[in-house]
Amino acid sequence: MHAITIEQPGGPEALVWAEVPDPTPGEGEVVVEVTAAAVNRADVMQRQGHYPPPPGAPPYPGLECSGVITAVGPGVTGRHVGERVCALLAGGGYAEQVAVPAGQLLPVPQGMSLQEAAALPEVACTVWSNVVDIARLRQGDTLLVHGGGGGIGTFAIQLGKAMGATVIVTAREAKHARLLALGADLAIDYTSTDFVEATRDFTGGRGATVILDIIGAKYLDRNVAALAHDGRIAIIGMQGGRRGELDLGALMSKRGSVSATTLRARPVADKARIVKGVRERVWPLVDAGAIRPIIDRAVPMRDAAAAHRLMESSDHVGKIVLLP
Repeated sequence: MHAITIEQPGGPEALVWAEVPDPTPGEGEVVVEVTAAAVNRADVMQRQGHYPPPPGAPPYPGLECSGVITAVGPGVTGRHVGERVCALLAGGGYAEQVAVPAGQLLPVPQGMSLQEAAALPEVACTVWSNVVDIARLRQGDTLLVHGGGGGIGTFAIQLGKAMGATVIVTAREAKHARLLALGADLAIDYTSTDFVEATRDFTGGRGATVILDIIGAKYLDRNVAALAHDGRIAIIGMQGGRRGELDLGALMSKRGSVSATTLRARPVADKARIVKGVRERVWPLVDAGAIRPIIDRAVPMRDAAAAHRLMESSDHVGKIVLLP
């Protein structure tokens, strides 16, 4: 088969479409012939040499895909060759085939194409596990989403609204109209407006109940300032740095909490638990049309470098999909 390889970390030009060995399914795995894969910020980090795949994962980038099962490994039940699926991956999505643990498979939502379905598994699992499972978003809460124009952000807006939350997003002004159309109640241009002040003004001084943050250190103290009493901050990225100073007194005065997670390196059993939660709690909303994949564009997989340049520019809204 062919896959996108990274011989040496570097810029987008480091992504090379090359012939590689076909995967074989191990215990508890299936092989999926990839119809589409989606680009995530973590793929850019891997290309740069900052986010290596966990042990045992394919060396190729790609954390989600869709396609058709072509082989079923030992110990797998309830799956069959020819089944249309989408999948959460530890790596390997930028390829014509990928082996994936059966517990990380999701059905293709009703009425959705395989190309559309490829844009869902990673964002659905990331948002659900952090915003709902850990940060306990509930009806009536206020959810502040940083990076509202990306794949994570566009999904979080829809999930928050479907769960009955008020949703505030930060994004460049050019993206505001589309994010408001998705259901955001307030869009803040982070380049010109203080999101702390804007959030507090919009909520009558209360602040955000749950904050989903992709920035990390740069926003740490400001997130605490924007937090409501008994609020929860879920950090899932470090685009603004790894190390920050936290005013514990300010956090304690809010009775707040901070969680920080990655999804890729979690144990297979934990990923299966998250996928099960998404299947039970999120997929009915997708099937009902309350949540849909937002795809900026599709790019040939052999041109993954162009997709990475677009990701790094942050000029896209939603997901970038790769087609083998």
